[in-house]
Amino acid sequence: MTSSSGTTGTIESDRKLRRELTFRDLLMLSLGGIIGSGWLFAVLAANADAGPAVTVSWIIGGILVLFIALNYAEVSGMIPRSGAIVRYPHLSHGSYTGYILGWTYMLSAVTVPTIEAEAVVGYAATYVPSFTYTTSTLFGPVTVLSASGIALALVLLVFFFFLNFYGIRFLGRFNQYITWWKFIIPALTFILLFSVFNASNFTNASYGGFTPFGWGPVFLAIPTAGIVFSYLGFRQALEYGGEAKNPQKDVPKATIVSVLIGIGLYTLLQIAFTGSINWSHIQLVNSAGSIIGPIRPGDWAALKTSTWASGPFYNALKSSGLSLLAAFAVFLLIDAWVSPSGTGWVYMGTGTRTFYGLGADGYFPKWFTKLSKYRIPWISLIAALIVGLIFLLPFPSWYLLVGFISSATVFTYVMGGVALQVFRKTAPTMKRPFRLPGALILAPIGFVAASMIVYWSGITLVIFLVYAIFAGLPLYIILYGPAKLGIKRGVAAAIGIVFWIVLGVLFDYGYGIITLGVSESTPGVVSSIGNGMTAATLDGRFLLFFVLTAILTLGTTAIIHMLTDREKRKEISSGYWLVAFSLGMLFLSYFGAFGYDTVVPFPWDNVVAIVLGIVFYIAAVMSGYKTEDITDILATEGVPAPAVGASEAPEEN
Repeated sequence: MTSSSGTTGTIESDRKLRRELTFRDLLMLSLGGIIGSGWLFAVLAANADAGPAVTVSWIIGGILVLFIALNYAEVSGMIPRSGAIVRYPHLSHGSYTGYILGWTYMLSAVTVPTIEAEAVVGYAATYVPSFTYTTSTLFGPVTVLSASGIALALVLLVFFFFLNFYGIRFLGRFNQYITWWKFIIPALTFILLFSVFNASNFTNASYGGFTPFGWGPVFLAIPTAGIVFSYLGFRQALEYGGEAKNPQKDVPKATIVSVLIGIGLYTLLQIAFTGSINWSHIQLVNSAGSIIGPIRPGDWAALKTSTWASGPFYNALKSSGLSLLAAFAVFLLIDAWVSPSGTGWVYMGTGTRTFYGLGADGYFPKWFTKLSKYRIPWISLIAALIVGLIFLLPFPSWYLLVGFISSATVFTYVMGGVALQVFRKTAPTMKRPFRLPGALILAPIGFVAASMIVYWSGITLVIFLVYAIFAGLPLYIILYGPAKLGIKRGVAAAIGIVFWIVLGVLFDYGYGIITLGVSESTPGVVSSIGNGMTAATLDGRFLLFFVLTAILTLGTTAIIHMLTDREKRKEISSGYWLVAFSLGMLFLSYFGAFGYDTVVPFPWDNVVAIVLGIVFYIAAVMSGYKTEDITDILATEGVPAPAVGASEAPEEN
């Protein structure tokens, strides 16, 4: 909890932001986030993972994201804030839950401009091949940026920075024109490609039929192939809520409409692309970038290392044999600069507002909330640029970074339905311009949808994700503990440093487990044993890894709880469910269908994941409480106090 005066200061800093954005601005910001590099690359990555059946993945993924967005629509209308998604957990559960989810969201938000810059350069490799090359990775062979490609991506990130620097009014107006372009070009693309549609790509038995890899990869593709990533732009209306003219009405409406448009657009693009694949025009490329021969027709998995990987739709149009389509392909080369760049500069603002939100809630120093003369959090903007640059070097590929961003972002979305129900309990009298009907059902569905997407990411990504989340805990202990919780500074520093050291050793041990074998048919899923080890031996190593991770994280949480001032311990105890939930995802990912040892096969693993999600949803809602911050907001914004006995009673639906 922060003090009342601290919360009041946060509210005042929010009020200094310019309220310039209309409904159309918000809708275009969300659509600008949705229509980015995803439409340029995800269709091929998705086909490589699941074949023609990936069309179903787009529909399922879109519906799941819509459930998540519906929950946030009520919460965002009720409490519009810049940096919204990282701030709601703090208001509903206090600092520990708020920090963990804020840290996770920050990791995902600040890396999106990086992946969009990589997308621009990746498409540019269609006419400047030296920008990329093919190499083998833990997630299979992929195309990555060369040194010159990385240099161009750096320039683009700096461009995104300056576009944000000159203010929200400029960004909102400029983004509208760009978003119209970004919508029209993909719409024309799928319309033109339907003229060369080949239905046999969906049904040909020699290609493996509709589900060449079975139904499991249809779900795996949702987080790993860029499908969920493509939809995540809906959050832009939420993130810019504090700068909207009429946020209570416009933010929820823009959020929902943007997701519905995205589902229709992406599903039609995937159908058109799959039907337009001309196998005779595709060549395979080796790690040196040399063509090694034609692809085998129906070899879906090999698409990622083919000549089409750098420009899927461009190559589909060029190989159509129709002069009109070949001429239109030139517009795609232009759009390959416009669409990802448009998303990149929007997300540079999102990353900025994430740092701003973490500073406003007291996790990071208050100077992250300082505004420039253009009313932009300029220090947060610089921080977003620096972190984006850092991520560019270890992940110089759209295909490498997309899975991590998707999983990290969706992990934070479990809080949408939870916050909705907690706020109905703790702030029932607060005005709700949009009230979600059937919330008793839709709120847990939103939680389960987010948790399922994380589970479908596969054991490799889940280990990276869970450890990236836990890696942020020492900063909470070192920065927030002494300032807000009463923990002595030297003790906090010692705990944080020891935690980092032990976590690093454990990660190295866990990384050794997942690198023993990776399936090329389902990248990121461990599938074979190396070094002569038996399955039982490897399972034993994982169980040891899991138990030690649980002891470290839950034990450290207990120590923080014990050292915190008594009146503030609720902030820590309300976050136990989140640490346990992270560990639960790790355990199930290993033993489920997307892990190494499939003790729980598909589809029963999904049943277990759903049950696990419901259990943790209940725990999360029960852990929420009337924080000091939500009390201050109610008082500061003039919301009448609930009737005696009503503040703790959950409302129906």
